[in-house]
Amino acid sequence: MVLRQFPGHRLAGPGLSLAESVAGASGSAPGAAAADSTPVASATTPDGPLRVCLLSYRSDPYSGGQGVYVKYLSRALARRGHDVTVVSGKPYPDLDPAIDLVELPGENVVDAEDRLRAFQLEYLREPAKLFEWASVLTGGFPDPYAFGRRAVEFLEDRGDEFDVVHDNQSLCYGLLDLLERDLPTVATIHHPITADREIALDHADGLTESLFVRRWYRFLRMQKRVARQLPHVISVSAATKARTVADFGVDPASISVVHNGIDTDLFRPRPDVPERSNRIMTTVSADVPLKGARYLLEAFAKLRDSNPDAELVVVGEFDEGGTAATTIEELGVADAIATHSEISYDRMTELYASAAIAVVPSLYEGFGLPAAEAMACGVPTVATTGGALPEVVGEAGRLVPPGDADALATAMDELLESPGVRERLGDRARERVTRTFDWDRTARQTVDTYRQAIDAHR
Repeated sequence: MVLRQFPGHRLAGPGLSLAESVAGASGSAPGAAAADSTPVASATTPDGPLRVCLLSYRSDPYSGGQGVYVKYLSRALARRGHDVTVVSGKPYPDLDPAIDLVELPGENVVDAEDRLRAFQLEYLREPAKLFEWASVLTGGFPDPYAFGRRAVEFLEDRGDEFDVVHDNQSLCYGLLDLLERDLPTVATIHHPITADREIALDHADGLTESLFVRRWYRFLRMQKRVARQLPHVISVSAATKARTVADFGVDPASISVVHNGIDTDLFRPRPDVPERSNRIMTTVSADVPLKGARYLLEAFAKLRDSNPDAELVVVGEFDEGGTAATTIEELGVADAIATHSEISYDRMTELYASAAIAVVPSLYEGFGLPAAEAMACGVPTVATTGGALPEVVGEAGRLVPPGDADALATAMDELLESPGVRERLGDRARERVTRTFDWDRTARQTVDTYRQAIDAHR
């Protein structure tokens, strides 16, 4: 890997595993084989290698889909011969050695345990940092906007070194600056965050909480304005495309649907692990209403009435004093639920293999990595029809309406009582994922969009 120093920015060395741990539902494999890291020249032929700048304002692959996307897409692009530089805000990604990482500064106050005490005297001399701290302290989420300003500053110095800039969901005002400077720009929308806001408002407890929700999602005004002005957008599912058109007002002709891939070498069946016939597994990347944990817990309590030996394994953890933790206490099922956080990937696939079924109770998913990962492990999966989950699961699992605890309980009970059906669904699920969700295909189709953007600027 060629290390290049950028004035005012930090260039990291090879992206290494963060102790091979996962904090949430989705993960990615550390330490895969690297592509040749020699920098390539700018594309001079229609099929030539490209110099790609991949922007990502939050990139931790162990706590959400955006970080998984950055890790695996950058790897797949590099393996296809393209020169990839990831420009990231905090938390920074875990990347393959073939990928250059530029770590932009940022305060990441939103992850601070004590946001008030996160204040530093230097903020009085640096308005951008003061803005980030004050915004979070008053209930806002400044990261996409603040990252965009820093990314534009970086590209003012280095923009001519790239053939295309690819934004990973920040949808910041800075992208419009890049277009004005005639720099080919593409943006991925995993799903419009309007879905999160809508569901959070539906579950808000009173006026005060509703006001806090509206404050937090105020950055959506920026994302809507920017998205509808972008001529080249990638959507990770047809469901996300439809919602992007409806909620953001984006021209459908400007959106290309490119599904995510799944690491099927990492997420795989484990015949060495015995199955526990009453075990249900789920994953929690965020303890928020969007993920539907409350409905799964209610369904699990109903299931226990007829199947008292049923147990629920949760990869991730619920917030102390949060809705899920309160629901567990109210339902009296704590003794049948085990949570696992910060575990190795080997342990994660072991838990999948030990489960009779996996459940994805989300009210909405722009893609549904947890469903695809469970299916890749050959685990029969129950999911809702929220968002893109039907696109992912297809005929290889059971689908129920989102927010319907009774339907979830019935589907889980039927599968637990039918080992033959579970075996057939598990085989079908693995086959579907390996056939449909491949990162190399994702990279190839993404490059097609890059070339459209480049051609439009010639």
